Amino acid sequence: MSFPNENPNPSLKMESEERSARWSNLSVNENKAMNEMLLAMKLNSLPSSPRSGKTLIPNLSIIDRTLLLSDELLLRILSKLPHSQTNYNSLVCKRWLYLQGRLLRSIRVFDWNFLLSGRLIHRFPNLNHVDLIYGCLISPPSSGIFLSNRVISMHVDSACSSGWCFCEDNMLPVEVIDSGLSALASGCPNLRRLHVIGASEMGLLSVAEECSTLQELELQKCSDNVLRGIAACTNLQILKLVGNVDGFYNSVVSDIGLTILAQGCKRLVKLELCGCEGSFDGIKAIGKCCQMLEELTFCDHRMDDGWLAALSYCENLKTLKFQSCKRIDSNLGLEEYLGSCPSLERLHLQKCQLRDKKIAAAMFSVCRTVREIIIHDCWGLDNNIFSFAIVCRRVKMLYLEGCSLLTTESLESVIHSWNELQSLRVVSCKNIKDSEISPALATLVTTLQDLTWRPDTKSLLPSSLVGIGIGNKGGKFFKKT
Repeated sequence: MSFPNENPNPSLKMESEERSARWSNLSVNENKAMNEMLLAMKLNSLPSSPRSGKTLIPNLSIIDRTLLLSDELLLRILSKLPHSQTNYNSLVCKRWLYLQGRLLRSIRVFDWNFLLSGRLIHRFPNLNHVDLIYGCLISPPSSGIFLSNRVISMHVDSACSSGWCFCEDNMLPVEVIDSGLSALASGCPNLRRLHVIGASEMGLLSVAEECSTLQELELQKCSDNVLRGIAACTNLQILKLVGNVDGFYNSVVSDIGLTILAQGCKRLVKLELCGCEGSFDGIKAIGKCCQMLEELTFCDHRMDDGWLAALSYCENLKTLKFQSCKRIDSNLGLEEYLGSCPSLERLHLQKCQLRDKKIAAAMFSVCRTVREIIIHDCWGLDNNIFSFAIVCRRVKMLYLEGCSLLTTESLESVIHSWNELQSLRVVSCKNIKDSEISPALATLVTTLQDLTWRPDTKSLLPSSLVGIGIGNKGGKFFKKT
């Protein structure tokens, strides 16, 4: 009897199986050795035993596989991770710490020696936004006194010797600040945004020479001489100047500095003047030279009488803001020289004194082309003052908040004269009553595209409760599509 499937030569079969197994083992070993060799080549060197001199093949189970990735590829991977994870990435190893530093673009410096030593530039070589204000201030050790302002906050010593100007005793010397600016400028040529306090003309000149792409600058404790350095920043577009802050420091920005600024920074788009002095001539120079200026903000200004008429020279101005101003202007002079801003679209008033009827009338006259009026927590805004807003015939949006002297009758008389009104927001104006709404006013608000009517309440609800109807007594909300 014979079996057709049986191998007639079993020895040959065993030899074939042994040969295939041997070749298979050889292939696996070669693949393993090849992987180890490639990894070793990537690491540039393999460790050797100090006794035998034999090469030590590392254990692949404990080797960092990310070492096979180039810096550029690993940077792309790290840049895709969520921002909340960036602090943990730098804790993995020194390489990740270095790469994560290359991804950082914005930083606030608290230790000035970190900048002067060069560690800041080495650690974060690609910065484009640096805030140096708190690094320029000296915080007394174990100080329990914290002084805060809308512009600046700091810890102060109870034994301060310079009266009520606390920054005078708690600020680095000008030479030290300039040295830091020079080091920053040489190490970050692509700097775009900078915040600094107490710098001199020379320090800002070094920034202007090295950082040609600088577009945004905030300078506190500014003076006319310092503005010579800012004028060299020809590509500057956004500028905030802080001259005098009560209780912190005293410095003067006058027409001289504003004229120097206007002649040097002709590409300005946004300008904010905080605690600055000046007059008609300084604002006129800015309006004539800075043709691209679209937003102008005055915060607690010290302008001389009659400066408001110079706003008519800002032909392309679109937004005008007044914040924390004790007065807008006084002694305007002849009304025929007042003029107006032809392109102005937005007027914002926040925490300002609006008690002078003549000045209020002049302000609304200059801003007669606006489409948006926002009045927030302004003192003295009564029915007579608000009635001057009738001259603004093109208003499409009105936002009133904290106007406690304004009544329903005055509001109705003004908005009835605005035929293009589309949006109305009334919040925390206690003298505007639902019971005093006339049928004409009720009909008018139904034609609006956007209405927020909350005159007698102050909503303090958490965001999770907003929209469910709690706390909206007397409130009406709708949006017309």
